[in-house]
Amino acid sequence: MLKKFAIFTLVILGLLFCPIFAFSQTGGNTVEIDQLNQEIAKRQETIKQLQETIDKYQKNINQARSQSNSLKNQLNILNNRIAQADADISVTQAKIDEAQLQIEALGLSIQDKEAAMTKQKNIIAAIIRNVYTQDQKNYIEIMATNNNFADFYNQVRYLENVYTDLGQSVKNLRLIKEDLDAKKTQVEERRATYANLKIELENKRKDLSEQTGYKSSLLVQTKAQEARYTTLQSSLKKQYQVTENEINSFEDRVRKQLEQQNKIKASGELSLGWPLASRYITAVFHDPDYPFRNVFEHSAIDIRASQGTTVRAAASGYVGRAKRCTTASCYSYVLLVHTGELSTLYGHLSSIAVSEDQFVGKGDIIGYSGGTPGMVGSGPFVTGPHLHFEVRANGIPVDPMNYLID
Repeated sequence: MLKKFAIFTLVILGLLFCPIFAFSQTGGNTVEIDQLNQEIAKRQETIKQLQETIDKYQKNINQARSQSNSLKNQLNILNNRIAQADADISVTQAKIDEAQLQIEALGLSIQDKEAAMTKQKNIIAAIIRNVYTQDQKNYIEIMATNNNFADFYNQVRYLENVYTDLGQSVKNLRLIKEDLDAKKTQVEERRATYANLKIELENKRKDLSEQTGYKSSLLVQTKAQEARYTTLQSSLKKQYQVTENEINSFEDRVRKQLEQQNKIKASGELSLGWPLASRYITAVFHDPDYPFRNVFEHSAIDIRASQGTTVRAAASGYVGRAKRCTTASCYSYVLLVHTGELSTLYGHLSSIAVSEDQFVGKGDIIGYSGGTPGMVGSGPFVTGPHLHFEVRANGIPVDPMNYLID
């Protein structure tokens, strides 16, 4: 009787084990997951093709930069930048779609893993119950219930196999659990990527809007005439030089006064904090794509910020200049003088919250961002709202990214 029970149990265990191994490999959502993977592959191919298009526009821009400065050439560059920005938006949207599909595929895979875990737990429970039943009998009892030694030996081997199967089932459960945890982590990573891409998409749409707006503004100001373009460039260069001379003059005079009064040190280490919560840079230091590069070399980084965003001091120092404006053509800015021959400048401010000669601590509010074309204090060198942030070492503009820390 016991022998028949053993054979029956082995058959039941065999039926239980086979489906779980097949299920863990294929899963109940295999078809749906395969379809999602095919869609993901399509998105990846689309991204590849769009990236090739973006590279083509960049080559056109680089070629146009090498040509002489003219309205026609500038418009050619702008047209390629607009087309490039439009393609970049499509790439980002395709990446968002890809991330969403990956999240869906992982969700289905997680469902399969959870179902596999449930089934594996049921198998383990059945084995444990069988082990418990068999453990109630000692070897003397088993020998007494068998007709010969061969039957006894087979029964003992059967018990050993049951324990082996239990160990394997526990191992399978652990592996499924580890895989499940890994997939849940991947879901969280994809969701974070998805959220970041949504923000990136919005910024790139703003980039496109600014490029398009600048092109329209340029056409309005020049009326598509080369002579008007040349006059405009000459006027902008003069305005820039006047502002630059003013900044250098104030910085030099204020620094000498502060050093004589022992308020700042001529040397020392200085790390800078970000002046805005935003970290999205629309123009880097000496940016080759800067719209006004034909007028002057971009000696700062531009950080996107909507009109009226709080601007904070990147480091402790004294206000060397607080240039307030009443017109849009006037360039409003704050100049802070720091220890270690460093100074920082915050441009295109819509309003200023400090006064000249005032000491401010790192992180103190010094004003509010502007930069929207046509708004008071924006100045002539803007295509969209942002903060113009400069770092100067011994009066010479340097790359702020070499000083900023998180």
